[in-house]
Amino acid sequence: MSSLSLADLCSGLPLDPLPPAQTTRDPSVSHAPPKMPSLDEKETKLALKNALRYFPAPLHSTLGPEFARELKQYGHIYMYRFRPHFDMRAYPIQDYPCRIPQAAAMMIMIMNNLDPNVAQFPHELVTYGGNGQVLSNWAQFWLLMNYLSRLDDDQTLVMVSGHPQGLFPSHKWAPRCVISNGMVVPNYSSKEEYEKMFAKGVSMYGQMTAGSYCYIGPQGIVHGTTLTLMNAGREYLKLGDLSGKVFLTSGLGGMSGAQAKASAVAGCVGVIAEVSKEALLKRHKQGWLMEWTDNLDDCIARIKRAKQEKKAVSLGYLGNVVDLWERVVVDYEATGELLVELGSDQTSLHNPFGGGYYPVQLGFDEALQVMKDEPPRFKHLVQESLKRHVDAINKLAEAGMHFWDYGNAFLLEASRAGADVRAGASATVFRYPSYVQDIMGDLFSLGFGPFRWVCASGLPEDLSTTDNIALETMEELSKNGKKTAPPLL
Repeated sequence: MSSLSLADLCSGLPLDPLPPAQTTRDPSVSHAPPKMPSLDEKETKLALKNALRYFPAPLHSTLGPEFARELKQYGHIYMYRFRPHFDMRAYPIQDYPCRIPQAAAMMIMIMNNLDPNVAQFPHELVTYGGNGQVLSNWAQFWLLMNYLSRLDDDQTLVMVSGHPQGLFPSHKWAPRCVISNGMVVPNYSSKEEYEKMFAKGVSMYGQMTAGSYCYIGPQGIVHGTTLTLMNAGREYLKLGDLSGKVFLTSGLGGMSGAQAKASAVAGCVGVIAEVSKEALLKRHKQGWLMEWTDNLDDCIARIKRAKQEKKAVSLGYLGNVVDLWERVVVDYEATGELLVELGSDQTSLHNPFGGGYYPVQLGFDEALQVMKDEPPRFKHLVQESLKRHVDAINKLAEAGMHFWDYGNAFLLEASRAGADVRAGASATVFRYPSYVQDIMGDLFSLGFGPFRWVCASGLPEDLSTTDNIALETMEELSKNGKKTAPPLL
């Protein structure tokens, strides 16, 4: 436990003395895969110049070579030396040394985003999705906390891809913080150019809720995932009861971690594949995932037993989802029994070649190495894996299984890989539906959908109060609002 306090975290960059250098990454937490953008000499110098701008000139001779090593080794300058050794988590709002409660509320969310129990790669400031950054480096964290501690109700803090521009005069009714992430001129918006921009520290991908500081972990999407499952049952299976029905998908790392809990709430058998043992065990330890196995035969046997018992269960498979889909196909072809009624995927295919999707041909650790050392080979393996992935899904869909895209670019990247995902000869229409348009659209059109809130006090009794208010509101909608709102699901 560190001797640092919240007040210390708000005091600005620790420069005298400098924190000790960190020459290796902490093996106790997951780390972002190294990124290897091909920077030329001029671009490398610019990356170092952009990193050193946060520090006075006398420190450049010490920090410059260190940052250059990080850039070469990891493809980005994270400034590990400045990662605070602090119990990073959300603290009660009254504990933060701020002038206004709005600033303290932002601090709560920032520190929650970086909590090792929440964040995917906490030391690289990645909250979820493989590359959803809270900030670009740790110097920005110290500066941001300092600005927030001084923010008043007639000022606005401006953030641009992790870089604090400063506090600007505004007025009481203006936003207290304005954030812009990943703004790129379209002509330079290719994946290759973006990776160079990220390496140079001039752009950052904030996802939907990482770079805006409002991520609250899988709990933020449990409601929406449960509604999706139940509505898929109604739409495709014509059932209001999913007992004994199997939903097969992948991903337990970030937002996808909600799939296990949502399956149990919806009453079905949720089977979720995950290649990272650390991510799977985290969800199991946290109570999101009820059971897990790393044996395909055991997994299939457990699915059959759960279908027969018609009990809600979430089952994690430690391994590649392509192996699991193909094993279900083998079982169907041997027995004629379709084990899976509903299917989807929540791997981070917006980032297919940077750790968002792992090819079935390689084990997890080997894939990480190939991703770093042989990017062209890794890309080829991912695309071959996607074709196998889709082939298995297509065979089961022809037998009656219903699959949908979960907004993660699965169908887009599969089509780019040459997989058979188009509807007949169409060049623009996919054969599988989208969860927003085809499953949740009717609810969204009524102004009803997933919701979330934060208990800023940290007091259990306050959280219970808000829970009860929400429950009473939903029950009232269910009882009296049938003509204007959907029934309680």
